[in-house]
Amino acid sequence: MLADPDQTASTPNRPNPVVTCCRLMPDSKPLYIALISIHGLIRGENLELGRDADTGGQVQYVLELARALSDHPEVERVDLLTRQILALNMDVQYSEHLEQIAEHAWIVRLPCGPHRYLRKEALWPHVPGFINHALQYFRATNRVPDVFHSHYADSGAVAVRLSRLLDTLLVHTSHSLGRIKRQRLLDHGSTEESIERRYRISQRIAAEESVLDAADMVVASTRQEAEEQYAIYDTAVAKKTVVIPPGVDLDRFRPPRRGDPRPKIADEIDRFLADRKKPMILALQRPDERKNLPTLIRAFAHHPQLRQMANLTLMIGSRDDISDLPKSQRHVFDDMLLQIDRHDLYGSVAYPKSHAAEDVPELYRLAASRRGVFVNPALTEPFGLTLIEAAASGLPMVATADGGPQTIVSLCNNGLLVDPLDVDAVADALNDVLTDRAAWRRYSRSGIRGAHAHFSWPGHVNTYVKRLRRIQRRRQRRMPTLPHTGLVLGDRLMVCDIDNTLVGDRDALAELMVELEKHRGRIVFGVATGRVPPSTLRVLREWDIPMPDVLITSVGSEIYYGHGRIVEDVGWRRTIDRHWDRDALQAALANVPGLRLQPKAHQRPFKLSYFVDPERAPVMAELKRRLRDLGLRASLIYSHEEFLDLLPERASKGRAVRYVAHRWGFPLDHVLVAGDSGNDSDMLRSGVLGVVVGNHQPELRSLRTRDRVYFADNSYARGVLEGATHHDFWPETETE
Repeated sequence: MLADPDQTASTPNRPNPVVTCCRLMPDSKPLYIALISIHGLIRGENLELGRDADTGGQVQYVLELARALSDHPEVERVDLLTRQILALNMDVQYSEHLEQIAEHAWIVRLPCGPHRYLRKEALWPHVPGFINHALQYFRATNRVPDVFHSHYADSGAVAVRLSRLLDTLLVHTSHSLGRIKRQRLLDHGSTEESIERRYRISQRIAAEESVLDAADMVVASTRQEAEEQYAIYDTAVAKKTVVIPPGVDLDRFRPPRRGDPRPKIADEIDRFLADRKKPMILALQRPDERKNLPTLIRAFAHHPQLRQMANLTLMIGSRDDISDLPKSQRHVFDDMLLQIDRHDLYGSVAYPKSHAAEDVPELYRLAASRRGVFVNPALTEPFGLTLIEAAASGLPMVATADGGPQTIVSLCNNGLLVDPLDVDAVADALNDVLTDRAAWRRYSRSGIRGAHAHFSWPGHVNTYVKRLRRIQRRRQRRMPTLPHTGLVLGDRLMVCDIDNTLVGDRDALAELMVELEKHRGRIVFGVATGRVPPSTLRVLREWDIPMPDVLITSVGSEIYYGHGRIVEDVGWRRTIDRHWDRDALQAALANVPGLRLQPKAHQRPFKLSYFVDPERAPVMAELKRRLRDLGLRASLIYSHEEFLDLLPERASKGRAVRYVAHRWGFPLDHVLVAGDSGNDSDMLRSGVLGVVVGNHQPELRSLRTRDRVYFADNSYARGVLEGATHHDFWPETETE
């Protein structure tokens, strides 16, 4: 989706000093990969994990994936695209456009909605703006990624549109799935209405369906996720799903050693506890209802032996004042404090106000040194990086019998799995791990070995790149032509009307196509026509015209981008929809003499078309006055003295051309349009370079006095060639 260009920033000047290089051919040169993760607070260092429900494992995952991919010999560059945040109450680092996080990896922050931070459920209306700014970024850097890899449903909506517009590979990682979340919340007592209101779950699921259908590769963390969770979606993804467990930075996570200094975070924890020497039950999670904190507290409170022998440490994000938190997070903390008070757990439960990313490895080691256990009672857990981090630190675990924990325990044999809704089962499992010293040591040692053997980033990216190369080879055999990147890499735009301009003389058309082929990669070619899309495609086939880069159809009320399959610019639809009431317009003109509705095949959602009998029909000024008196707003296009098209006020060929030029960053003096009739008039008067072919209709004569509009002597496509030469439109070739 693309938004109204008037609402986006101007296109940056090219080239950008960060990257200036040509497109890399598939499977022959290193890859340029764009990871997309638009929500959460993302920066290279000092992650604020747990600050809110959206800044958790996914943020850490994409950062570590970006760095690991950038180290692979077949990867040249990795960009992590995320949302720019300019709020005064946020670190200024979140506002920086570029942040280098490794030798060949950058965080790229792009505008997306208001300056303030937004939770992910509030981002959906601003996705089109993010897409716009991503396109501007690629044009500024003069480069198109080989692969888009989206993370979560909101980023999937971005990546689907970008991959279709630029015809690149699409990889997706869901991290969690909306259908699973909805069912778990229903099982936990939430209503359909409350889930929809709070999480916009229907929109999320629709986006997941779309990206799973469009993706070339879906990365699942576990076999259970691949075979069971995706199975409940309408899209069949089994053949394109690859199971690649996430990696962990094992340099940071290790078991405790004799002589380790007392970690700073220990003081923050121990001030809550009556006896700090007791084993520590450690929970490290975001303040999110899905993490199922109430069940954990009840399990601890209701098991006398567990409560007597252990302490419970709850690291659930950072906060200054609970009352300042979003409602959903405030509810989690309020419930936690009420339960602690209800069960009189003071002295047995620690809940520090904050912790930093660098505290996390020390938290695991502190819990391991006190012979504790890590617990993850989430309702659903697609993977859970914290589980591997705990394993690598020698800390046994008790976790939900879902997704990632199932895989981790099967490979590492480092703990027990439980039903997260069964309070007694959670309590008994924690008690079993803590009271059986031999089992504790076995889980600890096995977890360390398993984490190193099965969950390393180099192994992850090796599998990832091999699968990508395999997909590239298949795609190259199926579609040997170059990917469609001209809209980003081209530097000028030619848009021609079809009937009696582009077509009409096959020899002339062949000459124009030869000239365009000579400048392939520099000139973006488009058509603008009154025809509807099916008719447009049919006439292109009949005249053997290669698929244009841009198709402006239905007298400028629809815009598509073409390569193999056409992709609609739905942002243009959003732009022109204002004040458009097609049914009311049709009713107002129902009994006007001299007007007859064209067949259904020529009608479109934003185009109401009539045949005109000029002997009987009112003049255009009278029709406009009639509609205005009824409070109806439309643009009237009269052409060839026999056709009338009503469009939204903002829709026309000229406005559509300017929209495309702005959206893709073409200066108006690098845009040439050509036409022959009245419905081309607006396009020819739009401030770009205009060409009127020699076989033009009389209604265009009034344009002879306009600067930048050239009247050619030659007709049809040969007139376009003549006009382009007059305007000095053709770029110089290397031999010149």
